[in-house]
Amino acid sequence: MTPAASSSTGQASPLKVSAHPRPGSRVALEVAIPGGRCQASYDAALEKLSRSVKLPGFRKGKVPRSVLIQQLGPLRIRATALEDLVESVCRDALEQERIDALGRPALQEGFEAVLDRFTPGSELVLTLEMDVEPSPTLKTTKGLKAEAAPVAFDPAKVEELLEQSRRQLAALVPVEGRPAAMGDVARISFSGVFADNGDAIEGGSSEGMEVELEEGRMIPGFVEGIIGMEVAASRDVSCTFPETYPQQEAAGRPATFTITLVDLKTKELPELDDAFAQQASDKGTLAELRADLETRLKEDAERRHQANRQEALLEALVEQLEVELPETLIQQEMRQLVEQTASQIAQQGMDVKKVFTADVVRSLMDTSRPEAEKRLRRTMALRALALAEKVEVPEAEVTARATEVKRELGERTNIDEGRLRIAVSEELLQEKLLSWLEANATVSESAPTTSASAEGSVVDKPDKPKKAKKTDESKAATEATTP
Repeated sequence: MTPAASSSTGQASPLKVSAHPRPGSRVALEVAIPGGRCQASYDAALEKLSRSVKLPGFRKGKVPRSVLIQQLGPLRIRATALEDLVESVCRDALEQERIDALGRPALQEGFEAVLDRFTPGSELVLTLEMDVEPSPTLKTTKGLKAEAAPVAFDPAKVEELLEQSRRQLAALVPVEGRPAAMGDVARISFSGVFADNGDAIEGGSSEGMEVELEEGRMIPGFVEGIIGMEVAASRDVSCTFPETYPQQEAAGRPATFTITLVDLKTKELPELDDAFAQQASDKGTLAELRADLETRLKEDAERRHQANRQEALLEALVEQLEVELPETLIQQEMRQLVEQTASQIAQQGMDVKKVFTADVVRSLMDTSRPEAEKRLRRTMALRALALAEKVEVPEAEVTARATEVKRELGERTNIDEGRLRIAVSEELLQEKLLSWLEANATVSESAPTTSASAEGSVVDKPDKPKKAKKTDESKAATEATTP
């Protein structure tokens, strides 16, 4: 065992540590390191470096101390000694003061400044600064007042969904005697170049792509350029890529596409009758389908109504929060938001490495900060509420929900039981806290809004049953791997 390893426990040479709180949920530890421990770290550094140096005439590890110092230089040896010393002192000081640091502690004055003062055999005083877990508190928990917009069921949505399903089930029939119009389905060939320099657009060509002529289907101007074309005709269409276009090379740039209309069809909608209901769903009649849609839309409106209430209650609770958010936690939350964005981009089939350049990542980190802070404040407010009102989740409930989630996931072998239980416990605790807020706060209603639509598709074919909504804990379990 080397001298440094022996002293790193702090038993042979105890540390004098004084803690001082800093703004932003930070702590400064002033540490006085005995001269003996500084000397031990220096001697250990010499020993370590001697094993890595090869000099003619000397066996490895047997280079005399004076020769080693002359070859390596005293500064390198002192720097190596100080690096090891700071690492061991950080560990011992945190353990001694029972501090759980968020991230790596930093030297207040910087490594170079401490190195200038470091002398083997002499006491060294340094200050370590670190973020620590905040201690959130609430000014009050009971009697909160919030305002939420109610969500009302809109009967017109039933007919909108039926029409949407009719369009999905429409038959395509050839168009004769007229040019392309909105609502048609066109098969086109095209090639595109950037208008500013004439370079071909990567991925900007096709020999036979089918396009539904509807607004928003392609970049602005593309679909509009096809309108009015006859079959077999060609046309140059000018477009401009949106500033927010995922491929940075194309974002905001003008382009010219040479488009040929190869084929043109229009949609022939099915009759709204019992046969349609049987084709579009597992219902036998149109009346049954309408009744089912109405029920599901009402349930959806109720879910959205409840979500609005909970959102308002959380905002009211956060207003009572007193906490200083440490920068380390904010940065972690920002990175998580950026990772979620990257995952969504990947699911759309785009190359994340091409889209997420260093500049894009920096920009996303900056813009995600407000959302990151908002999410952290909500988490802290709920944590403070759980402590203040002693709201807990019994282990039996966690076990029951975890078992239910595993049953939903089926025969998966990559479930991390520990992560699953943590995710389940957090979700159950949030449910209990929101229920507690509902019972101990007043929520008034603002101007009502209507339910946009039920979650997902509400007209399902018999061979395409609705999928169960994946819960947060099941998602965590799915992403986890066995140790």
